[in-house]
Amino acid sequence: MNTKIIKIGLVVWTFFFGAVHAQSQLTLEDCIALALENNNDLKRSGLQSKSAVINYKQSVNQLMPNINANYNIGVNDGRSIDPFTNSYINQELTFSTLGVNLNATIFNGFRALNRIKQSKFNMKASEMELEETKQNLILQVTIGYIQILNNRDVLKLSKSRLTTTEAQLKRLKTNYDQGTGNPVDYTDMKGQYAMEKINVANAENNFKATVLSFKTLLNLELDTQRDFENISELLTSDEYTLSATDVFNDALQNLATFKSKQFRIDAADTGIKVAKADYYPEITLFGQLNTNYSSLAETFTETGNSTVETGDFVTINGQDYPVLQNQSQFLGNKISYEDQFNNNLNSVVGVAVRVPLFNGFRTKNAVQLQKIALEESQLELENTKLLLKQAIQQAYNDMEYALNKYKVLLDQVTAFKESYRINEVRFNNGVSNIVEYITSKNNMESALINLNNARYEYVLRIKILDYYRGLYYQTT
Repeated sequence: MNTKIIKIGLVVWTFFFGAVHAQSQLTLEDCIALALENNNDLKRSGLQSKSAVINYKQSVNQLMPNINANYNIGVNDGRSIDPFTNSYINQELTFSTLGVNLNATIFNGFRALNRIKQSKFNMKASEMELEETKQNLILQVTIGYIQILNNRDVLKLSKSRLTTTEAQLKRLKTNYDQGTGNPVDYTDMKGQYAMEKINVANAENNFKATVLSFKTLLNLELDTQRDFENISELLTSDEYTLSATDVFNDALQNLATFKSKQFRIDAADTGIKVAKADYYPEITLFGQLNTNYSSLAETFTETGNSTVETGDFVTINGQDYPVLQNQSQFLGNKISYEDQFNNNLNSVVGVAVRVPLFNGFRTKNAVQLQKIALEESQLELENTKLLLKQAIQQAYNDMEYALNKYKVLLDQVTAFKESYRINEVRFNNGVSNIVEYITSKNNMESALINLNNARYEYVLRIKILDYYRGLYYQTT
């Protein structure tokens, strides 16, 4: 029973340990996904892209008419004009007005339509610039990841180098303590061991610095215990089959930077048409609906008749008689707020035409500036093509150099390994001296480190060329 429990426990422990170890490894794809999710520069580019979308929507919305309503109410004391009777009064008055205005552009030289096209081009350019930021970020992550693998291997080689020296140092120390052999061999090996400890410390510091820089790129706190998985391409050294011209042609088709700059050219070209719209008349439709209220507004109802003196007199036989007049009597009633708003409604509908005659050559200058902006956009695209072509050619040359260097170093490592094997046997048997042994050992280990660097350099250059071709990692 206990044996079964132990076996089950071992199986569970093996499974758990394997799962933890698998989870502790970061692949290149993992790091790219983390960078695309967390990198601040990419987030900033995403916000700019969202702003461009809103600007496009705003340009479309400008085709809609403008409708505005206004309402006010107030009290006026003193001499004023009664808005109900339009007569002068000198008393306290409560007033209120309500109005609705509509303005709709019928024609403005196609400014609105061209502005929509321009905003759409700018929106697409921002989308491509966001994609360009993603592509650049993927390249940076790939380069950083390869640098981490390279520095990690250099650290492993340095530790292995130190381990070999430590074993020799222990053997020589035994001889030294027993008073056999040359004591200088022990002290020289001790110095060699100290130097290699410094090399390990330097390699470890370089590795940590690379990881720290990588964390900044990912904007993430990575567990220092997590390991980085090897890239499968590092196991092969196949020669690159494409030419620099092939890579450049693929870049023209696939890189977002060219697409974004072409959209900027299209936007600048449309901007010329937007500026030229000021040469044309502008026709707008307008309408208004207004009403008002006055606290002095009244209606009068006849209640009867009465005879009143007019103040005039007639003289009959020297006797003055007052002139009488039959006058109707009225009762005043205030008109309600709602009734006044309904009764005082008035509307206005019309068409306005604005014909540009002279505006200080502002339109002409605006058109010229837009033409300059178009030329600048075209020049920017051509300059980008030129710089990228040079960068691709340089990357291609570096790739070829790294491959040739790798092949030469393979032969060098083979030769130095054999020399070290022979010198180690000779030194251990007391045939050769320590200088020959250390020299042979240093040559072999330096060649191994150089071979490691050349291998990673070759893969790095291939990754850069693949990036230019548009063969970068996709998260979809």
